[in-house]
Amino acid sequence: MTTLAAQTETKADTGTVSDFFELLKPRVMTLVVFTGVAGIVLAPGGIGFTGDALHPFLAFVAVLCIAIGAGAAGAINMWYERDIDAVMSRTQKRPLPQGRIDPDEAVSFGAVLTVLAVFLMGVALNWVAAALLAFASFFYVFVYTVWLKRRTPQNIVIGGAAGAFPPMIGWAAVTGHVSPESIMLFALIFLWTPPHFWSLALYKNADYKKAGIPMLPVVAGARATRQQILLYSIILTPFVFAPYFMHLCGMVYLAGAGVLQALFIFSAVRVRLDRGFKSAKVMFGYSIFYLFGLFALMMIGKV
Repeated sequence: MTTLAAQTETKADTGTVSDFFELLKPRVMTLVVFTGVAGIVLAPGGIGFTGDALHPFLAFVAVLCIAIGAGAAGAINMWYERDIDAVMSRTQKRPLPQGRIDPDEAVSFGAVLTVLAVFLMGVALNWVAAALLAFASFFYVFVYTVWLKRRTPQNIVIGGAAGAFPPMIGWAAVTGHVSPESIMLFALIFLWTPPHFWSLALYKNADYKKAGIPMLPVVAGARATRQQILLYSIILTPFVFAPYFMHLCGMVYLAGAGVLQALFIFSAVRVRLDRGFKSAKVMFGYSIFYLFGLFALMMIGKV
């Protein structure tokens, strides 16, 4: 660990249940689980008791594995980033910077849960879904957290792929394979991630600068970041409508997605024109609702 870690790390007692639960990044996990559920529902067969449908109990196991896998990766991420978390106002009160959990316990907790989630997914569902879950965890921990985040302003562009796997994993849990439709769902989240995180990085720029994280606003400035947010928001548009044209969803989705995307681009335009950070804060909050809304509409409007 870095010198910064040595300066901020303190002797920790054994954490409480709530401390370990916080290591799992429950707020992030909620969105991950929701998109994973969408992948299961949208897959051919879906959830049910007959035919090719996935039995509800197995669907529950699949969702549980996605949740545990995502939470475990979050725990390892917190272990590795405890030095920078200690100096950022947004993360200073996490269990590791506060010394409420021993670092060795945190990383062991994450590693054991990762193995458990992957093994259970493979045994209960299929090994394609398990392999995707394992790769998503590997990508988040080693590619994003260890390799990219502290080295390049493109960290969130490439590393954001880790958060895009859940619907693909859910789809594979039902079908046992990857399809163009599940890749499209992956691409939708992948392209949503940069404007989502860059809007946060705009108004938390001082935090990232203090921690030495080369987020785009730190390296390229606020103006370039606002331009990139708008650009990615526009590029996202065909992927938003793809579920309809790929016959996953009907008119209910098409109409609702049109409204959500129009508001998303409108939010990006406001960020582009705003010299302050109020619009960035609004867009960050809306971007979470937006993704929930899109995947909820997909499930409601499934053909």
